[in-house]
Amino acid sequence: MKAKENPFKPTAGGEPPLLIGRGKVIRDFEKGLDNGVGAPGRIMLVTGARGTGKTVMLTVFGDRAKARRWDVIEETASAGLCERLVDALRTGRGALDHLTIRPSLTFAGAGIGLGEAELSPKRMPETLRSAIAGRLDALEKRHAGLLITIDETQAAERSDMIAIATAIQHQIRERRNIAIVFAGLPQMISDLFNDEVITFLRRAKTNILTDIPLDEVRDAFATTFRASGMSITDAQLSTAANVTAGYPYMIQLVGYHIWDAADMRDSDTIIDADVTAGIEEARIDLDNAVCIPELQGLSKNDRKYLEAMAAPDGPSPTVNVAQRMGKTPNYAATYRKRLLDAFVIRETERGEVDFAVPFLREYLRRNQ
Repeated sequence: MKAKENPFKPTAGGEPPLLIGRGKVIRDFEKGLDNGVGAPGRIMLVTGARGTGKTVMLTVFGDRAKARRWDVIEETASAGLCERLVDALRTGRGALDHLTIRPSLTFAGAGIGLGEAELSPKRMPETLRSAIAGRLDALEKRHAGLLITIDETQAAERSDMIAIATAIQHQIRERRNIAIVFAGLPQMISDLFNDEVITFLRRAKTNILTDIPLDEVRDAFATTFRASGMSITDAQLSTAANVTAGYPYMIQLVGYHIWDAADMRDSDTIIDADVTAGIEEARIDLDNAVCIPELQGLSKNDRKYLEAMAAPDGPSPTVNVAQRMGKTPNYAATYRKRLLDAFVIRETERGEVDFAVPFLREYLRRNQ
């Protein structure tokens, strides 16, 4: 009797049944917790292209920390990040009242609440430091620690990152039981490392999530399908693995839709038609979830630049891209910078660019 629940989980941030190729990253994090204050894995940067599983890693890290009786605070970078962290740190201690119901003072004729003053950018490092210290005081009574995870770090405001860096540095110097993980797109690393105010992050353990080797994908497919009660041939496994190109999100989509195609027939045996249909559905979902949103909001010339990049396989010299557009290199450079800033493309070697979003080249070729 085959299982009724599809074992593949392609939803954003959903933990897949097998964390293919991510064992070392998870081990680095767990060793950081287990080896005590000062261990490298207690300050970590997790980066990679969209769809490589950064949010999944944060979910896994949170689960591993909770299993060790640590408290976990999970946030996503956006306006008001530090205020939300302070609120979460003080949860259960009248956090909202503490921050908003305060007497008012008058400065230069202007009234300001003490809660508002405490949350001002100038005082935020001190406020956040105090909130973290208070939470750690309570946790240390039960010999536990605190994990903070920040997703989409590339979108964080610099003032928030300075406040977080300042507060965390103080806890580390005081040998407090704390860990923090930042996840974001590759640009996050250069932005953080080049900021002289946030230099302590240069000592963070950096893990770059890349595509999974196809043999590992094939083995994971075999294990997952067969463990769920589905029979699948070696040839079908190879076809399914190859079409993913090792891209983690596509792995989940392909597996999900192939399994679902057989399930719709109320069968526990994968047939070739299931593989074909599953791959087609996976491509549609990938286009809708990744490729189409990436192109929304781009100008006509932005898209022309991308279409010129899509002509060959692999990286393109920027001079060649301009030639295919029929424009001068200086003209094309404007759109190159816009696309780099939007994390749609990336620099590979000097004078060359490639797609930062997997499968976008193939989408553009199909839809020119």
